[in-house]
Amino acid sequence: MNANIQESATARRSGQPEPAALVPPVDVIEDASGITLYADVPGVPKDRLNLRVDGDTLIIEGEMALEIPRDMEATHVEVSVPRYRRVFTLSRDLDTENMSAELRHGVLKLRISKAEAARPRRIEVRAE
Repeated sequence: MNANIQESATARRSGQPEPAALVPPVDVIEDASGITLYADVPGVPKDRLNLRVDGDTLIIEGEMALEIPRDMEATHVEVSVPRYRRVFTLSRDLDTENMSAELRHGVLKLRISKAEAARPRRIEVRAE
């Protein structure tokens, strides 16, 4: 991970144990204006995806909605936990008030802009 986002092992503040969850694979790409995070969450519909920022902590949670028709029975199940969860610590250089998210084909794309003060800028040099 880069300097702007780090995976966190922080447990839930309530002290309650976390339910079992899969850890979705994530790619983080940084550019001059911010970061883009891609998380694979196949089977999670938009209404069962929960993104939260609590202080400097980003929490991604989702629950799969894979239903088996009544007249069918699963004979082989590789994904037995229908829940995803991943927690990251965000840098103060990121503007958590300026975020956007979209879900397409099981991939969450989350864009977090850098705070204006953290963005690179060109300084003009004047000559006299």
